[in-house]
Amino acid sequence: MRTLIRHIAQLVAVPRGPVSGDDFSHPPVIDRAAVLIDGGRIAWFGPEVEAPVDVGRPPDSRRDESLADSPSPQPSRPKGEGDSVIDAKGEGVTVIDAGGGTVVPGLVDCHTHVVFAGWREREFVQRIEGADYVEILEAGGGIKSSVRMLRAADEQTLIDESRPRLMRMLASGTTTVEIKSGYGLSPRDELKTLRAIRALAGELPLEIVPTFLGAHAIPPEFDGRPDAYLDHITSDDLLAEIAAEKLAEFADAFCERGAFSVEQSRRFLTACRAAGLTPKIHAEQFTRSGATRLAVELGAASADHLECVDGDDIAALKSSNTIPVLLPGCSFFLGSTPAPARRLIDAGLPVALATDCNPGSAMIESLPLIMSIAATMLKMTPLESLVACTANAAAAIGRSDRLGAIAVGHQADLLILDAPNVELWPYRVGVNAVRLVIKNGQVIVGETW
Repeated sequence: MRTLIRHIAQLVAVPRGPVSGDDFSHPPVIDRAAVLIDGGRIAWFGPEVEAPVDVGRPPDSRRDESLADSPSPQPSRPKGEGDSVIDAKGEGVTVIDAGGGTVVPGLVDCHTHVVFAGWREREFVQRIEGADYVEILEAGGGIKSSVRMLRAADEQTLIDESRPRLMRMLASGTTTVEIKSGYGLSPRDELKTLRAIRALAGELPLEIVPTFLGAHAIPPEFDGRPDAYLDHITSDDLLAEIAAEKLAEFADAFCERGAFSVEQSRRFLTACRAAGLTPKIHAEQFTRSGATRLAVELGAASADHLECVDGDDIAALKSSNTIPVLLPGCSFFLGSTPAPARRLIDAGLPVALATDCNPGSAMIESLPLIMSIAATMLKMTPLESLVACTANAAAAIGRSDRLGAIAVGHQADLLILDAPNVELWPYRVGVNAVRLVIKNGQVIVGETW
């Protein structure tokens, strides 16, 4: 059975990632469009009048004109739309009416810490009252607080607490999400976290990509002994267990003052790479540490944060295949200086965006909200933010061959928005404009879900 999405006011045909240059800022936009899905893949897209499936007269064009003038369109679902019909060739086709809305690729959140235990709302208030990160950490808060709570939780508790967060992400348009461990900081608790991530991947309709963030922080029992901790968290037994159970695809390190140095991060990521995990790295968030150049040296899939990059770091990224991932929600949440997005974009780099969803520095689940923050804080246009949250985010997790784009043969992960153009989406800050979420060609959030 094929599916035709018709009556699309605007289809943003994001090309396959990584995308940079003019294609990043001006991806193709097709008005009055349609998309044909076959076997869970995009089989055709283009102007509706050219659709290779004849299911009757296209909707009245006057309807499109009225929607174009409406700040809050109300898509309709004509009787029979969404049901199976027979096309002119006598073949079965399921028709979905986009109702004059916009269709874009499903969003890809390529950097999150969304599996955790407990909350840290008190620290949120402490920062409002003037406390800084160091003061909170010295008082037993920060990552230390999340470590205590995660170690006290069992695997099922982690699953149960994290499931609603992921379902809210899905409802706002995220169809693929990367999730890091890193709050266990012991072999037992890191494995517990990774197994919880695997369990969630098995039960939820969105795609989950696991990352082993063993080098997130130095746990209390190894205070002042980071090298001894690295011995512990990169033991042959632990890495072999992660590999044997396929618990992670990537390994990540927080290379920053107070966490791990460049040399320590290199050591951790090199050991993980030897076990089959692709490197990623938290780079230049609070200080310029040299982590970006380490990411390039190791062939990392991405270098994330980048608030403190300079010209040499940008040049290094330009010479590599490492995707720069920006996390403006963290800057918004902490009130800190954001990454220099326009410098990176103007240098021709394929910039990606992610939520960095975590309980301490970015308790943000919504990628559309990140697109709004990127507009105001990073001066990225809605089209640039969309490409950054789709094609380039897919490239940052090694899935650009099938996710994040409107391309023939790509997986049909699509969103239908209650908006006649993509600009209206981040402009209406905090409003969930997602009408339908389609994953692998199937509606998983919407009227029939």
